Amino acid sequence: MKKQFIFAFLVLIAFKGVSQDLNSFFNKTDAFLKEYVSDGRVAYSKIQANQNELNLILKIAEGVSVSKADANYYQAFWINAYNLAVIKGIIDNYPINSPLDNKGFFDTTIYSLGGKQITLNAIENELLRAQFHDARFHFVLVCGAVGCPPLISKAYFPNTLNSQLDKQTKIALNGSFLKVNAKKNEVEVSQIMEWYKEDFTRNGKNEIDFINTYRTDKLDSKIKLSYFPYDWKVNKQ
Repeated sequence: MKKQFIFAFLVLIAFKGVSQDLNSFFNKTDAFLKEYVSDGRVAYSKIQANQNELNLILKIAEGVSVSKADANYYQAFWINAYNLAVIKGIIDNYPINSPLDNKGFFDTTIYSLGGKQITLNAIENELLRAQFHDARFHFVLVCGAVGCPPLISKAYFPNTLNSQLDKQTKIALNGSFLKVNAKKNEVEVSQIMEWYKEDFTRNGKNEIDFINTYRTDKLDSKIKLSYFPYDWKVNKQ
């Protein structure tokens, strides 16, 4: 009985430590983004001049443990971790005109996050898209380019994640993510919807159905859809 008590106590202490690290990660990420992000643009030059805050957050993230069973914590952690890793990748090569200037930026550069050695593409495609099939991820994972949905100046938190995902999706689909020509009954949308078409066309729905779920001014169901070129210029202030 004594051994069982000691084991349970040690498990509780370990869980408390992990929980503290995760909460610290969210809070420090929130403060960092508030300081260095404005109107979707990142102050890369300022971050590069003083990288201590970013490196501290990434060090915390390295030791964090999250489980898919707690989906909100898991998703919030990996969304924030992805966005911070993108900033780190740009800072490590700054100044650059585009994240694509660094060969392998998304698919070969390795980050130590969540107890894993992982790339940006693996976070997006294996840990998030493949596990949860939620197209809203495309509006919160920010690749460091102007063509991406804007990086918000706050962290994604587990208790507000669903509303944040909805909000950012609505902002994009009622804003610069698409261009409507009502006279010609045409709409151009970001190439994100072309590259990840499978995410926006599940359960017998098409891209227009998905857009209209979040759009205030609904599009004609028979509107002609095309894609405008992605802007890969770095999203710097």
